[in-house]
Amino acid sequence: MKKRKKILITGVAGFIGFSIAKKLLRKKNLQIIGIDNLNQYYSKKLKLKRLQILKKDKNFVFYNTDLVDKKKLEFIFKKNKISTVFNLAAQAGVRYSYENPKSYTDSNIIGFINLIELIKNYKIKKFIFASSSSVYGDEKPFPKLESSELNPINLYSLSKLTNEYFAKSMSKLMNTKIVGLRFFTIYGPWGRPDMLIMKYLIASKKNIDFLLYNNGDHFRDFTYIDDAVDICESLLYKKIKKNFDIFNICSSKPLHITKVIKQINKYVKKPKILKKPRDKADVYKTFGSNKKINSFLKQRIRFTDYKKGVETTCNWFFENHKFL
Repeated sequence: MKKRKKILITGVAGFIGFSIAKKLLRKKNLQIIGIDNLNQYYSKKLKLKRLQILKKDKNFVFYNTDLVDKKKLEFIFKKNKISTVFNLAAQAGVRYSYENPKSYTDSNIIGFINLIELIKNYKIKKFIFASSSSVYGDEKPFPKLESSELNPINLYSLSKLTNEYFAKSMSKLMNTKIVGLRFFTIYGPWGRPDMLIMKYLIASKKNIDFLLYNNGDHFRDFTYIDDAVDICESLLYKKIKKNFDIFNICSSKPLHITKVIKQINKYVKKPKILKKPRDKADVYKTFGSNKKINSFLKQRIRFTDYKKGVETTCNWFFENHKFL
């Protein structure tokens, strides 16, 4: 019997990590090795529920560890002959970076360096890691190309850009094919409760105030989770020639926040809105170009329309809000 390829996914109990793992477990020739530290940044109950779903599959193995713990991390590399690493582990949240900056340097920088050093030492074939649209900052023009000027305006985005620079530098010393993905406002079922759509749904369900910054005058390039996962799966199998490359993962259709809220209101009772001034940590607009990833994969990706995406997300929330 042909041996299963082993794919390591860090941050496997997180939103994107879980979603990729769930999709790849449908492939019977793959084994998923998952790592997560199960921190308390948002609902641990939600993370444990995601893990419970993954653990139902016999081809899933989980390690509760932190990327900062290099000794435990090396044990995982020694025990498993890994072919590809997806790094989705990171301390998320823009505003939280001002409250707890150390968590960003630990997870997003020290942990990332530990991981890439082991990838080099164990000669991993392919490394795909999560960066962020936040590295572009708030400067025009739009849409943002991968070659656009970078201008991080908070500690979170700076940590992501640091990852990119470090990975690019290390790629010159490695045979690993390294791909960075700049994700733009990923949303959908099993999404993070600290992000706009889920926060709005929670406020409606619990009848609590929803904090609306800058009167909702922001634009976001909302990208449905299944579309992002499909791209990640394609990159797993795609032959990559460059030692290092970067791609935007975005629908390339920025939406005004109030337009998205109006769509959610079709499914839920409108919560009380508490208006707040614009937060200096927030960019006004995210709008990326997806031409490069379309060209690289040699296909026109059919991104999910936001109306369908919002409907599916709301339906999921009605069934699973107890985990948030």
